[in-house]
Amino acid sequence: MKKVTGIGGVFFKSADPKAMNDWYTKNLGLPVGQYGTTFEWLHEDDATKKGSTSWCAFPADTKYFNPSEKPFMINYRVADLAALVEELKSENVTIVDEIAEYDYGKFVHILDPEGNIIELWEPGDESVL
Repeated sequence: MKKVTGIGGVFFKSADPKAMNDWYTKNLGLPVGQYGTTFEWLHEDDATKKGSTSWCAFPADTKYFNPSEKPFMINYRVADLAALVEELKSENVTIVDEIAEYDYGKFVHILDPEGNIIELWEPGDESVL
């Protein structure tokens, strides 16, 4: 089974997300908005399909990364989230929550052996060029 297909996003805690966003906009040219920035790209195996990778600074007191105490979270794109979750359960991987489904995809959170929170994302119907 194909598992991780790419990086869906990089998220980190910041004492001052607005100042951090302003710095990245000014110094690195990231077009940062309320939800960070999104990098769009074309699928390697089908250049008519678009994909995306997100980047976002979260407030230092966000609870979104819980139960991890780490200041970052990586989101991995996956091909079949439900099947992967079943496989992870059989390997005794800590599953933090239930699969949540939105228009833009399905999500679940797991922990690695060092307590890093990992967000797994099966994209919804991505744009076709």
